[in-house]
Amino acid sequence: MQQQKKAYFLGLSAVLAWSTVATAFKISLSFLSPAQLVLYASLASLASLTTILAVQGRLAELWPAMRRHWRRSLLLGAVNPVLYYLILFKAYSLLPAQEAQAINYTWALTMTLLAVPVLGQALRLQDLAAALVCYLGVLVIGTHGQLFSLHFSNVNGVLYALASTLLWAGYWLINTKDEREPVIGLTLNFLLALPLIGLWCLWQGEFKAVAWQGLAGAAYIGALEMGFTFVLWLAAMKLTDSAARIANLIFLSPLLSLLLIHFIVGEAILPSTLFGLALILGGLLLQKIPMPGQRSAKMETAST
Repeated sequence: MQQQKKAYFLGLSAVLAWSTVATAFKISLSFLSPAQLVLYASLASLASLTTILAVQGRLAELWPAMRRHWRRSLLLGAVNPVLYYLILFKAYSLLPAQEAQAINYTWALTMTLLAVPVLGQALRLQDLAAALVCYLGVLVIGTHGQLFSLHFSNVNGVLYALASTLLWAGYWLINTKDEREPVIGLTLNFLLALPLIGLWCLWQGEFKAVAWQGLAGAAYIGALEMGFTFVLWLAAMKLTDSAARIANLIFLSPLLSLLLIHFIVGEAILPSTLFGLALILGGLLLQKIPMPGQRSAKMETAST
């Protein structure tokens, strides 16, 4: 019981931290460009992760892991943080935070759909129904409830947000075959991503003086959203006796996030956002509900 309570505490701490990032993204992007935010947040994340490894006495593991896995680390680092966050931050710069964060929550469903061609997994009718409900929610949010006009408030922003879900889902699918220890692997990703995002900023002329507020926001995003919170979540998943219970805590995040977006960023939360988010979360829940055939199959397996 004590171990499960600790798992809940760590999981809730991670969810609370993730609930703040949409607000932090929006505020930071008022001082920094998307590329600058990726650069400075990646630096903060690398500092956070190396500090964690130092406290654990595991820094000496980095170099041997780098020698064995530098190609995979470079590939994954190019996806996350470089491409994923460049595209995600671009979406946040074009859309209200409430819309960008709601659309981004469809990544879990996108991963299920991508697993069909990438991992050869079967697509259930239930998955198709969940996809229909989730992407109907995206349409409601993107059109501000004007479904039949199909007039998006910012079509480029919606496309960037959807593209970010493809990259994030693809990243986690690649990770299913990753033999690196998770914290070491993530640290190497950020270490090898820094030269890439640095070159991109140099090419785009992004190396210039920035406001301290932007740097503070980047430090917060990098240390929490990209670094420390990941370790909290991993620890919660290791301690729990029910991964599903901990995973379900993530459904609290978008609702808490909307409150922060309203009271801190000052966005009026639109009814279309609430309805669209309800559809997205409903679709994700629909995907998780075991169907009668699945339950009986599990019972037969258990009895044999």
